[in-house]
Amino acid sequence: MRRVVGSRGTPHQRTRAARRRIDRKRFRRGRRVNEFFANRVVQGAAIPWVAAQILKVLIELITRRRLNLRLLTSAGGMPSSHSALVCGLATAIGVRDGAGSSMFALAVALAMIVMYDATGVRRAASIQARILNQIIDELFQGHPISETRLRELLGHTPIEVVAGAVLGIFVAWWWMMRV
Repeated sequence: MRRVVGSRGTPHQRTRAARRRIDRKRFRRGRRVNEFFANRVVQGAAIPWVAAQILKVLIELITRRRLNLRLLTSAGGMPSSHSALVCGLATAIGVRDGAGSSMFALAVALAMIVMYDATGVRRAASIQARILNQIIDELFQGHPISETRLRELLGHTPIEVVAGAVLGIFVAWWWMMRV
């Protein structure tokens, strides 16, 4: 095929070049995702969260003798996975950057806010949901509104938050100190 002055090649050549550009963008995007998950601090926060979620299932299995896999994705319960995640994050940053770094201070402040919220605001909402469900059960028996129940397991007791925090600190410290 003849090239016309000012053209950028044949249609086939233009398509091939466009495909190469798209492939390069996908490769770069994939590399960024891989870099994110290869980050030791991200791993130091994620591993305690996963451990806490698995522990919830195991505790339910031991105490109630039933396997409830929905606990893997639910909030509330023992230990607090939110506390494990934020304490794991703070610990990982502290091990990597040092306790005097501003990133560590920021992570500790975030952890304190999340743990306060878990024991305070969300726990109060959990108690209110339990009371409202009881009122609905007693007042509206046989009425369509009684079928709609509120989630009662929203917050944490202080013991659940402390257990999650301790789990997060130890697992993240162990993860960051190995190799």
